[in-house]
Amino acid sequence: MSSDEAQHLADLKVDTANLYREEMFTDLRVATLRRLVPVRLDGTDDPSRPILFSAQTTLMTQAGPVPVSAAIEATTLLEATQKFPEAIQAAVERLVEEARELQRREMSRIVVPGAMPAGPPRGKFDLG
Repeated sequence: MSSDEAQHLADLKVDTANLYREEMFTDLRVATLRRLVPVRLDGTDDPSRPILFSAQTTLMTQAGPVPVSAAIEATTLLEATQKFPEAIQAAVERLVEEARELQRREMSRIVVPGAMPAGPPRGKFDLG
């Protein structure tokens, strides 16, 4: 570990003004909901900040399992469960678009045999 890395680790500090209690809810099938409840330093709820929700699931694909997560704009667990499908659908659409973009980039990097850069000269070398 370099001295810069060690110094960076020494500078790590907990943001005590931004603490949350994490709660997980699952239907034991496909849906996992995460609720982050803002708390004060003493562990009591902080009603001055909003509760945050996120959706999580795993899709099975030909390439294997793909974890998908998305933020959910909700104020209650009921509202979060109702918005779960649309949040995951939007996240999947973003993932598909990102995959297509990566595929487009890779396709543009394919080297065509006639367009390869010149290499070392061919033939006999005089090694002196």
